[in-house]
Amino acid sequence: MNAPETVGTTPAHLPVDPKDQSESKDPSPPGALRRLVLRLHFYAGILVAPFLIIAAVSGGLYAVAPTIEQFVYRDYLQVESTGPAAPVSEQVEAAQAARPDLTVSAVRPASEPGDTTRVLFTDPTLGDSERLAVFVDPAAARPVGELVVYGSSGALPLRTWISQLHVNLHLGDPGRLYSELAASWLWVIALGGTYLWVRRYRTARDRSGAAAPRLWTVKRGGRGRNRALRWHGALGLWIAAGLVFLSATGLTWSKYAGENVTELRTSLGWTTPSVSKKLGGSDTTRPSEHGGHGGDAASAADGVNVLDTNVRRLDDVLAVAVGAGVAGAVEASIPSKPDTAFTVAQTRQPWQFSTNSAAIDGATGRITDISMFADWPLAAKLTFWGIGVHMGILFGLLNQIALLVLAAALLAVIVLGYIMWWRRRPSRVARRWGRPPVRGALRGLHPAVVATIVAVTVLVGWFVPLLGLSLLGFVVVDIVVGVFQRRRASAGVTE
Repeated sequence: MNAPETVGTTPAHLPVDPKDQSESKDPSPPGALRRLVLRLHFYAGILVAPFLIIAAVSGGLYAVAPTIEQFVYRDYLQVESTGPAAPVSEQVEAAQAARPDLTVSAVRPASEPGDTTRVLFTDPTLGDSERLAVFVDPAAARPVGELVVYGSSGALPLRTWISQLHVNLHLGDPGRLYSELAASWLWVIALGGTYLWVRRYRTARDRSGAAAPRLWTVKRGGRGRNRALRWHGALGLWIAAGLVFLSATGLTWSKYAGENVTELRTSLGWTTPSVSKKLGGSDTTRPSEHGGHGGDAASAADGVNVLDTNVRRLDDVLAVAVGAGVAGAVEASIPSKPDTAFTVAQTRQPWQFSTNSAAIDGATGRITDISMFADWPLAAKLTFWGIGVHMGILFGLLNQIALLVLAAALLAVIVLGYIMWWRRRPSRVARRWGRPPVRGALRGLHPAVVATIVAVTVLVGWFVPLLGLSLLGFVVVDIVVGVFQRRRASAGVTE
């Protein structure tokens, strides 16, 4: 925390901001509320900003990672061979021949000419959510290489490394505390800063009229802390909505707050629909014009390997999916058990605002379950779109550039905040740190307002646990510092 200071006073030899001085004496609730928000914004900005810096740098890199990996891994993702693509089943069999030691689990057929097909294998030596992908030239049905992919997005090694840096600093579950703490405080800092900047503008406008400072832009001139403040406030206002968005979407992935978000969505019926893979129920809804391959069904019943049989069914299953509206870039699971359906689901792609999926009985070609994006709850749709934007995928390169600019702007705001803090330090005393805003704001508020603030804080702190615990830590430290300052003051110690 900060070095001790004389409680409630400012040494005569220190420069005083007239606005700060007038508002510190303002007994009205608006003035007291400003002081409360200012002190919270100050401590959160100083102590949480290092975590935000890491999140901004790694997040900016992650935002452009989809484009970077297209360049780094172009030899795996693109081929120059031309001609009609071989059946998907043949491409999968070629990949199986290259890795007979592993079990094939899914395939992502090439969706555009020149793209490779990804055949995905379960590898017990890999970590959670990791699979081995064999990349196959569709025209030649020939493997061109293999890489480890991560998650439902199919991230390649470079993007996976950046993602893990952003999420947990490569420290596993303990490291996730850093990113959740940053996401927990980001919206509080952004909204608090917006309130302070807008209130400062409105107060100055009422007093100065046409000479008031600007809200969205920065006047030329000025120096020192005032100049840093102008840039900090205006730039922070421009990016505030984006920061709140990143905080909200980031918390959905977090460990503790994320669990509460999931429980809330479940209780409200806002969960993302999924298809059932189980066969044998009454969900079969559509016959397939590609069905009726009794030879395959008989072979499976006679004990022929189910997985190999299902590989041969892939092209028919994909054709059924296309007819049901599950087309384009998709991932098709390949079941290894006779009572499990194929699932075909559209994958996240730039400018794709919906994702459909279907479960298909490979033996009969009948759709046993289907999930159409148009039927999703609005909250599930918003979650899908929000995650796509957060990952830098939904709007393609434009999305990635916007996130990179947002990350750079956040870094600039943080640096300007530290500059402001540094320049608040007394120039003629030994203290090395800037002065924090004065305490005692709660005493200027009506008891009902204080009770409301406490109740809301407890509720938000319960729902976002790391925010609540760290805020409690700030309060405890602040009380200890206050006690220490009062003892110094009573002992006649001055700065």
